[in-house]
Amino acid sequence: MSVLLQSPAGWLVDHLRFVNNQYKHDPRLCFRDHYFQLQRPHIPGPISADATEPALVTTTCKDSELPQSRKRKRKRRCCALNQGETDALEYHLKISALISEGSKTLIEEGLKKGFLDPLPESEKHQPSDPAGQVGSCRLTELCEMAKQLTSENECHGRLILAPNEEALSKAELDLLSHMMENSTDCARIIRLMGQKYLLPPKCSFLLSDISCMQPLLDYGKKYDVIVIDPPWENKSVKRSNRYGFLPSWHIRQLPVPALAAPGCLVITWVTNRQKHLRFVKDELYPDWSVEPLAEWHWVKITRSGEFVFPLESTHKKPYEVLVLGRLRAAAKSPSRPSDKDETPIPDHKLIVSVPCSLHSHKPPLAEVLTDYIKPGAECLELFARNLQAGWTSWGNEVLKFQHIDYFCPLEDGS
Repeated sequence: MSVLLQSPAGWLVDHLRFVNNQYKHDPRLCFRDHYFQLQRPHIPGPISADATEPALVTTTCKDSELPQSRKRKRKRRCCALNQGETDALEYHLKISALISEGSKTLIEEGLKKGFLDPLPESEKHQPSDPAGQVGSCRLTELCEMAKQLTSENECHGRLILAPNEEALSKAELDLLSHMMENSTDCARIIRLMGQKYLLPPKCSFLLSDISCMQPLLDYGKKYDVIVIDPPWENKSVKRSNRYGFLPSWHIRQLPVPALAAPGCLVITWVTNRQKHLRFVKDELYPDWSVEPLAEWHWVKITRSGEFVFPLESTHKKPYEVLVLGRLRAAAKSPSRPSDKDETPIPDHKLIVSVPCSLHSHKPPLAEVLTDYIKPGAECLELFARNLQAGWTSWGNEVLKFQHIDYFCPLEDGS
């Protein structure tokens, strides 16, 4: 189980344990744990008077608390907040107490039970060193190449990986016009453009971009849960050029209603920009006939129980938002479950976990959703960068964190 603790506020989750549970049998590999060994905050908060108590509520560091090298780089603000910053501040003031108090119980209990490891005060307030990423196959380039395929080569269907098959039996570009399935109970390894990727058991995926989603639509499944992690457009993404992004109008074109089963639970990851949150709740969900029901928050902590950023930081926040809603058909059909049969979705739940140092490797939602979805629910993730056992995944980097170099052999006795 990836859920270590549960309280009325939410869950303490072990992301690494969830990943490794998928590969503990054949071929007995595990994800490299240094990607989940965040011991210190990215930006240190003020030193707590009690060295045994994690600083759950922190404030932005003052100039006197910053190293000399960081003092020189700090820019003094001499103008008023713009509208976006004002909206973000108002939202933060509304939820900060919920996040602080809700996290506190889970973190304290996690420390008591040994799920978290307190650090000496002298080490706790040094900045962390994020782990680097390994080299990987150029998946987005493969998607671009596939667009050049002629229509006569398109044969939407499914490719099922046979037992003990490592190399793909068809041309690599056929992946772009087929759903790929590992229908076995064991993890499998495939080769793609000279690179190896590890597939968890009972998973399926489509490697493509938003212009080539027809194989997913033709797959024939209707999903009870759809999780969406859009590549939101923002200035920092444009500057860093780390990954592609989509404007809001393009995200709106996702065929969610065509993929969703009646009463489907739709969950969208949103950045802390209020513009994006309002877009999801006021435009995107209504367009899809999805009723917004709740906002949950992913709270990112270190292994010593501190927020990865000070809660009151003006730079970045230690949390991200999930917007949950249900598909509401315009006209009720006999197959649609009645509202009274649905488990109500509570508001302001917290998912507290040590984040992966790899960019945009989100925590698993499967186990925290079990009380709110039916057994055996069909689950889909859009814009996925990794695979999950029993789930369908789609995206132009859907195999990114399945690259074999992110894994190492499981030690005997583990």
